[in-house]
Amino acid sequence: MKKAFSGIDIAARFEHAKDVIREAGKRAMEYYEGDAADLAIETKTNALDMVSIADKNVEAIIRDRIGDAFPEDGFLGEEMGIEKGDNDCLWVIDPIDGTACFVNQMPTWCISVALMIGKEAVIGLIYHPCGDELFSAIKGEGAKVNGEPMHASTAKLVSDGMMGIGMSHRVPSSEIVPVIGQLLDEEGMFIRNGSCALMMAYVSAGRLIGYYEPHINPWDCMAGIVLVIEAGGWCNDFLDLPDVLDAGGPILAAGPNVARHLAKMTGVTHPG
Repeated sequence: MKKAFSGIDIAARFEHAKDVIREAGKRAMEYYEGDAADLAIETKTNALDMVSIADKNVEAIIRDRIGDAFPEDGFLGEEMGIEKGDNDCLWVIDPIDGTACFVNQMPTWCISVALMIGKEAVIGLIYHPCGDELFSAIKGEGAKVNGEPMHASTAKLVSDGMMGIGMSHRVPSSEIVPVIGQLLDEEGMFIRNGSCALMMAYVSAGRLIGYYEPHINPWDCMAGIVLVIEAGGWCNDFLDLPDVLDAGGPILAAGPNVARHLAKMTGVTHPG
């Protein structure tokens, strides 16, 4: 394990963040297993884009616990925005990715925490409390699920496995319908489980051959990018998109053998 990156101790941050994300997951499960009527719900733009008191409190736990250990680091979270630090570290947090599922008592939600140093994502952690699965990776050191190595799918055709699809009302249906149509025409199949981060974790574990969403925010996918790449998969250059930390953009993650074809299918740039 690397001890430092630009003078920053990644290993210490990684080990601490693993404890923190599990602690945050325990708190989130207390909300999830409680009375849904007790969750104060706010709608952001539509009924599928919502935030609960659980989102806010779980993000606060993560910020406070990491901030206590590494007070010089900055944070970018879905609920509390950006707080710049005194160094190049930026923790990117989605306290509950899949809030609509969470508040409706469906288990397809997770907690996503990533660390960026400058413009590089170097730590990815996605915790699925309902399944007690922790997907983790450090840049250059491979990816694991609950401590065991994991690898992206080696599928050669889209018909060889299941594709994850994400969609929101931020973009028109015309952005996704042709992709689904071509996928089905090629005897592929897809799922949408309501959580980008969780489906990207599944890509890194080889459970899905790929994941595509025409527009996503950075906190939804940053940890997943590290996981997928470290598991031997491929992602588009999300961090090279203009103003991506503010504006977001398209994300495509895939096993190495179908990446080029899926990029052509979705219109995402692939260097090959």
